[in-house]
Amino acid sequence: MTQQPPATQPSAGPAPDPGLGPTRTEAAWAAGGVVFAGVLMLMNGILAILQGISLLAKDDVWASVGDYVYEMSLTGWGVILLCLGALAAVTGAFILRGAAWARMTGIFLASLSMLAQFLFLPYAPVWSVIMIGIDFFVIWALAVYRPDMRA
Repeated sequence: MTQQPPATQPSAGPAPDPGLGPTRTEAAWAAGGVVFAGVLMLMNGILAILQGISLLAKDDVWASVGDYVYEMSLTGWGVILLCLGALAAVTGAFILRGAAWARMTGIFLASLSMLAQFLFLPYAPVWSVIMIGIDFFVIWALAVYRPDMRA
């Protein structure tokens, strides 16, 4: 009597190799994440433009800050946020169109936005913390996305 190897169930396809990269599910999440990051970047840019316009108009919304190491006039902050916002909105639109250069530019602009919002903390602390969190997600989503691994 010879022994037979145990019967195995046929699989639906080849088993994914853990060393080859992301699975289809991970690739789908990354692709969805980059679309969401593009939308967030576009909206972040539009909101920064509105924030910059408000600062340039010297609206009474902004609190007066006493001594602050990184103190700048509200007009200076308005110009910075207006320029960053315009660049972020355009880059977000190109991320949604799938431009490869826009992902690297988006990471750079989200980093600059994160730094600017950190320096803007005394003027609008809650808003700045929310924007820093959004910028962090945008950087992560754009960094992990690999267009060669589509779902």
